[in-house]
Amino acid sequence: MRDTVYFLAFDGFADWHAAHALCEIRRPGEWQLKTVGFSLQPVLSMGGLRVVPELTLDRLDLQRAAMLIVPGGYLWEHGHGDEAVEAVRRVHAAGAPVAAVDSGVLVLARAGLLDACRHTGSWPGHIGAHVPGYAGADQFDPTVLAVSDGGTITASQLGSVEFAREVIRTLDLYSPSDREHWYRLFKHALPPPWCAGDAATAVAA
Repeated sequence: MRDTVYFLAFDGFADWHAAHALCEIRRPGEWQLKTVGFSLQPVLSMGGLRVVPELTLDRLDLQRAAMLIVPGGYLWEHGHGDEAVEAVRRVHAAGAPVAAVDSGVLVLARAGLLDACRHTGSWPGHIGAHVPGYAGADQFDPTVLAVSDGGTITASQLGSVEFAREVIRTLDLYSPSDREHWYRLFKHALPPPWCAGDAATAVAA
């Protein structure tokens, strides 16, 4: 049963990249969300949050893995994190999607997962500048902030809401119409129909 979403935390990870997605994963109460790290030592996010991983990358349960999420951070642009690259390969090969934002996309590229599927990132040329073996430049789509294809989800550093929408869709959270209402609410501050009356009352008050 694939019921566990893994989130990779490390020193300097961008804590806002997946915040929307993580909240929605936990909201229905049907999914386990586990924080995974390079070790079990506490790490400090870019925003100063101290996080204690629950397990290490080599302990992922591939039978229960529903997704592995890799946020951005300066770590990836310095070529570190081989264990994450291997974990991404294992999870993807086991049939579960892998998702990354901003420089976290470099991990998917280093794993060879972006050479033959549509993907995006923070800007054209960023992946090739850091991953010499990257062969997916023709598949890079600069016109979107997030995209799903080939068992991968990739997003720009500016696409945290779009990233969350792709995660929500991939995990089949909520109905299609509710997913669209969620996106309009968090992206454009447009309340869903069932909240419109409350919003109008609040404005009038």
